[in-house]
Amino acid sequence: MAKLAFHAISGMVALCSVTSAQAEVTDTAANGFTVQHQTEIAGNSDAVWKALIAPSRYWNADHSWTGNAENFYLVPQAGGCFCELIRTISADNIKSSDGSVQHMRVIYAHNGKMLRMSGALGPLQGEAVTGTLTIQLQPQGDATVVRFTYKVGGYMEFPVDQIAPAVDGVIGEQLDRLAALFGDPGAADAGLQDDAVEQIDDGASDIDEKSDPG
Repeated sequence: MAKLAFHAISGMVALCSVTSAQAEVTDTAANGFTVQHQTEIAGNSDAVWKALIAPSRYWNADHSWTGNAENFYLVPQAGGCFCELIRTISADNIKSSDGSVQHMRVIYAHNGKMLRMSGALGPLQGEAVTGTLTIQLQPQGDATVVRFTYKVGGYMEFPVDQIAPAVDGVIGEQLDRLAALFGDPGAADAGLQDDAVEQIDDGASDIDEKSDPG
């Protein structure tokens, strides 16, 4: 997340969510905070997982360093990177790009169940803090309950009472955008799910090309 990611520090991010069942700053301290969002997504856990690991499909480009969500990619295995290429042309890959940015590093990945990443997002990257984002998927009939929990702790110059609500808004937005790929939970059907999976698979092939070092 880049310079645009946390405009809420001065104006605060308004959380405009129609899907999040839970959304709040759940804990604060002098040196950190926790935010948590949960929603039910109208797709099975396999489809939701495929969407989750394709951030270019849903992560808002306003929260990137390049302003282009197509530059995002994620390697869903321990040590893998949720990264962003700094490219001159769309064909640039890791070797030919002008550079890259690590948003987070994968520290736990269990297909269809949980993804945990470590990283200080946006302007927090320049602070002496650690951020841990845990994403849990729980099947609920034909749908999936997804929970985002982001914990931040350490030294930072941002006042916690200002940065915590800003981060809360940004994290909640990404979960809402992920859910939006599948439509409203009550409208889920096989056709909608198949279309979503097809779109995700198309996006995944683009990500593979971006992360190819050759």
